[in-house]
Amino acid sequence: MDERAAGAVEAVFREERGRLLASLVHRFGDLDLAEDVASEAIEAALEHWPRRGVPARPGAWLLTTARRRAVDRLRRDQAYAARIALLQAEAGRAGPAAPPDPDGDLPDERLSLFFTCAHPALPAEDRGALTLRCLAGLATPEVARAYLVPVPTMAQRIVRAKKKIRDARIPFRVPGPDELPQRLPGVLQVVYSIFTEGYAASAGPHLQRLDLAEEAIRLARILRRLLPAEREVTGLLALMLLVHARRDARTGPDGGIVLLDDQDRGRWDRAMIEEGRQLVVTALTGGPPGPYGVQAAIAALHDEAADVATTDWPQVVALYDVLLVLTPSPVVALNRAAAVAMRDGPAAGLALLDELADEPRLRAYHPFPAARADLLSRLGRFAEAAAAYRQALDLVGTEPERAYLRRRLESAELSASDG
Repeated sequence: MDERAAGAVEAVFREERGRLLASLVHRFGDLDLAEDVASEAIEAALEHWPRRGVPARPGAWLLTTARRRAVDRLRRDQAYAARIALLQAEAGRAGPAAPPDPDGDLPDERLSLFFTCAHPALPAEDRGALTLRCLAGLATPEVARAYLVPVPTMAQRIVRAKKKIRDARIPFRVPGPDELPQRLPGVLQVVYSIFTEGYAASAGPHLQRLDLAEEAIRLARILRRLLPAEREVTGLLALMLLVHARRDARTGPDGGIVLLDDQDRGRWDRAMIEEGRQLVVTALTGGPPGPYGVQAAIAALHDEAADVATTDWPQVVALYDVLLVLTPSPVVALNRAAAVAMRDGPAAGLALLDELADEPRLRAYHPFPAARADLLSRLGRFAEAAAAYRQALDLVGTEPERAYLRRRLESAELSASDG
């Protein structure tokens, strides 16, 4: 295969697979059938395009080929065809298929697929996996690596999710205006969960998993194209861009953690920051702010500052006050306490953290004892800081974080012995 054909297949598979799959699910109502014939169409392209050339509209070629394969399969299996006919009837009641886009290869029905993959009837752990499989185009082994589970385990999880969609008759459609405000946050949470695992891995040898973070940003860009008027979609994209802009400065040459205080801000991605800042304005304009828009505004304040000392900490605290009203949670309260410590001193921050000591959701959350340890160290209470660092070490998942906490523990223990 020449480079042009190989590149075209790769581009269609990665960038258009979600559109292809969504169109097939909307047409036939069955995710398994759609995945199978989409894969067969890709295989046919790999066979025919090198000899016949890449078609002018490769996406349309794949869709036509996949539809023919689906029809052939249904003709051979009458029982399967009867079940598909029932699913099609139910899908028809949800709304007609979108007409082909005259300016593109495929009708873009990915929004329906987003809402199907993130449906609240599915277990939370399955939603992200299915989104990566269907909309990001990751193969099952890639999804397994994303969630740090064995491939057979992930394969079973994906099969279980698709069976749930089929058995529960989860509709393949975009929620109506009355449902959208309740359903959209679930879709955004799935995308953000993918990003947070990329930004700060839950386990493994590396702090960051840039491929996951970048995949989440790509998914958010798709969502924004599909829902341009939804300000929280814009807010989520802004937040991820503003945080991801610091990626190159967050670790040293050895992979170790570099804290915000010590990062070389010249290595931050200024183009990404500028795009994020402009999106923040859009996200916060035209109505009450949403949680992602507020978090993006906080991230923008960090990115705009020359260093930690000159960060607008009063404004950061004020934004956390707003965020606590919008989404009351102990993690938000923890982050607010850290900001208060920067504004008013470590004793003020520690007092707020101590108020959260009995919060069940923070017991297995290593940033909580790590934050306490840092403030205790700044107050010269090194023996207590060492105890908090040990607690954090028992909870942390990645090796770079463990190495950082071990260094901090050794420093606190040495200072405590000197005292």
